[in-house]
Amino acid sequence: MQYKTLKGFTGWGALGILMVFIGGGFILAGVIQLLIAFQMFPPGAGMEEILTKLPEAMKRPENLVWVQISQVMGTLLLFFVPSVLYSLVVNGKNKFWLGFNKYVSLKQIFIGFCIIFLANIVAGPLADFSKYIVGFFPDLNAKAIHLEKLYNEQLMAMSNLKGWGQYILAIFVIAFFPAVFEEVFFRGVAQNLLVKWTRMPILAIIITSVVFSFIHASIYLFLSRLVLGLVLGFLYYESRNIWVNIIAHFLNNAIAVTTLFFLVRSGKPVDPASIDPQMPWWIGIAALFALIGLFIYFRKISRDKVERINAKEKILLVTADPFAGFAGEINN
Repeated sequence: MQYKTLKGFTGWGALGILMVFIGGGFILAGVIQLLIAFQMFPPGAGMEEILTKLPEAMKRPENLVWVQISQVMGTLLLFFVPSVLYSLVVNGKNKFWLGFNKYVSLKQIFIGFCIIFLANIVAGPLADFSKYIVGFFPDLNAKAIHLEKLYNEQLMAMSNLKGWGQYILAIFVIAFFPAVFEEVFFRGVAQNLLVKWTRMPILAIIITSVVFSFIHASIYLFLSRLVLGLVLGFLYYESRNIWVNIIAHFLNNAIAVTTLFFLVRSGKPVDPASIDPQMPWWIGIAALFALIGLFIYFRKISRDKVERINAKEKILLVTADPFAGFAGEINN
């Protein structure tokens, strides 16, 4: 039986609608970020001057607020707004279809955080492996170095952490909002759609994880972020509750911001790459086995919650289409 959303859209139709909203969000985000960029320059500055001198302007302390607003608006319009509009069109107003529901426990959240913590340890050695492999390709390596430089500059521009007030603001801008917007888009929308459409959960998780890593624009850290994406994908699949993912993702980001904050306060030169855990490969392998064990335990403690979520979904489907159950019996 062909997959259809609550409003009757096929998988291809739903994907097309999502792509339209993403395209619109991308254009709108670009326009708004350009308008914000104008605020970082004196009146009368030309477009060429803004485009060429924007990286330097973003580093100036007086432009910190504009940089942070630009970051939030960009992720909001590119990920969150398209997700909400897509869900409204293909499934209706109920936030349940984005993964938001009440069937979650503190134990799930705690184990979810432990899982993402171990995932960082597993992913750590992959960054060194990637640098080693990319080093054999000079052009690719030069591109990788350039991307890392841009990322580090943007991170430092957004996190001019000279005081506790700026630290708290950075927690929201760098840790909380990206966690919410990215998880709703990648897990609540994209993974949900692909799992139900293809009926191949592992394939759906792999696809969304590859895209998740790709949009972070890092060659050296592509494999590391791919691992984090896979872990977040399985975490959502086993819980079917987006809150578990959002909180785990947020705490992971918050630890990085906090580490950066105390490094800045120490007065020493800060390299954002030093935030990532540096672990030997054998610790990564040990963490992998621990990660698998935690996932088995997470599935066990999530089983009753997932059953309730599945029951709620069936009720919503039958309520939307009273003949769904009858049609299913005929097809069987």
